[in-house]
Amino acid sequence: MSENRQPGPAGRSPTVADVLALPVLAGGDPRVVTGEEYVDRPVRWVHITELTDPASFLKGGELVLTTGMPLPDDPAGVRRYVDELAAVGAAALVIELVRRYHRPPDALVGACRARGLPLITLARDVNFLEVTQVVHTLILGHQAEAMRRTQGVHEAFTALTLRGAGPEEVLRAAAEMSGRTVVLENLVHRALVCEPSVSTAQAALTEWERRSRTTPATDRAGVSGPEGWLTAPVEYQGERWGRVVMLPVMLPGRAFGPEDVTVLERTAMALTIARLTHPTSWERTAHRNVLRDLLEQRHRSAADARARVAALGLPAEHARFVAVLADLPSQEDTGAAEIQLSEELTATGAQALVGLLSPTRLGVLLALRPSRPWREAVERLSRAALGAAPGATVSVGSPARDLADVARSFREAARVAEATEPGLALPSGRSFHERSDIGLRRLLFALRDDVRVQDYAERQLGPLLDHDARHGTDLVTTLRGYLDAAGNKTLAARSAGLSRETVYQRLRTIERLLGRDLESGEQRTELHVALHAVDALRARPPTGRDSGRDR
Repeated sequence: MSENRQPGPAGRSPTVADVLALPVLAGGDPRVVTGEEYVDRPVRWVHITELTDPASFLKGGELVLTTGMPLPDDPAGVRRYVDELAAVGAAALVIELVRRYHRPPDALVGACRARGLPLITLARDVNFLEVTQVVHTLILGHQAEAMRRTQGVHEAFTALTLRGAGPEEVLRAAAEMSGRTVVLENLVHRALVCEPSVSTAQAALTEWERRSRTTPATDRAGVSGPEGWLTAPVEYQGERWGRVVMLPVMLPGRAFGPEDVTVLERTAMALTIARLTHPTSWERTAHRNVLRDLLEQRHRSAADARARVAALGLPAEHARFVAVLADLPSQEDTGAAEIQLSEELTATGAQALVGLLSPTRLGVLLALRPSRPWREAVERLSRAALGAAPGATVSVGSPARDLADVARSFREAARVAEATEPGLALPSGRSFHERSDIGLRRLLFALRDDVRVQDYAERQLGPLLDHDARHGTDLVTTLRGYLDAAGNKTLAARSAGLSRETVYQRLRTIERLLGRDLESGEQRTELHVALHAVDALRARPPTGRDSGRDR
């Protein structure tokens, strides 16, 4: 055994291997004869015995030290001796090969191997009393450290409760304290919050509902289910609301201990209090957080994103995803609209995430069967949004084939929303805006804050606008009519109710003021674009004719 090995981490009882590494025992040249796979067992105490029935004085977890003098001579007696030690839960048997034996008896080796009891031999004389003093001091020190750590856990969760921490912050603290993944789920086994520690969200949440349903609920913190989850109930107004789960770590020496139970109990208590003091829907908060993570691509991997979405009950594969944005007239409408939309989607059996993305913008991610017409589903959603918040504007991105493409669909929906002027007319039977609606005018409206668009409009039409402002004329309207008529002066005069001569005269004035040739198709196009830019800058409500032409 190495003399440089240090005892286990603070707060954990030393193991058999930790004790054997101590100089006071390492000097006896210890050798593990049987049960090497069990040397990670914790040592609760050290017991020196020269009795033939030491088990009657043990409570379990003891490292038993003996010179071998009391061992029975017959194999049956040796087996009985070992059986009693194993039955009471002794951590290991240490025998000194100095006085009675110089090699371990075969009967002892066989019995220890059969019962899975670590048997350690000492080739040199060791002061057993000194061993007990050193190990007991170490154990008591660990116990004191464990008490300090437990007190720290209580203080940390008390501070979280006093400052009104939400479920994400509470679970993050639990994961950091325990070094394990912690998950909050509701009664229908939807994983609302997941704080991975040593694992990924994918590893923690894959097939979450199925795995959770095979893990029975417990009335208090306890281990249950085929995977050995540590769970504790979370209540709301005296009734079970859900539970918090601490997942095991499949590593040697990482079985759940008392400190893990304490952390989970305090986590459940903090969450129960948080439910009382902040009765907002944690389900909607979970939807909101996942939507934002998808939109901003904050998941560690595509697999993590799929596992997170699936754990909320949305199909993550074999589906078509459509991003929808509902921009509401005022911030006061958002709460009611979010609830109404969620209820409407639930009532119709639609699978979707609904969440607030900004003070006046709701985001919806629809998950549809690949064969289902997506416009029909979006139209139903749009009308529900308009019913919840009259005056809302609903924009949609093109469908995404998988979750990795959802961020692109949301970006498209945002561009459509940016290009949508107030009161813009829509085709009959449609209440939402989509990317194909964006023509020249809506593109310029979306770019209206760009200084380059402003500069272009001013360079092209500034002198004409200045002239109208100073002289009270309306030459811009004449130019608009002429350009709308595609350069046909006769049609422009008829549309304006003017004589052709008047129109000719005004057009010559316009050419002089702007230094342009209105007979040039290219220059007419430049001026027409500039007029649309001016309209966008002024946010002039469009006519049905204009919006129809944009499409």
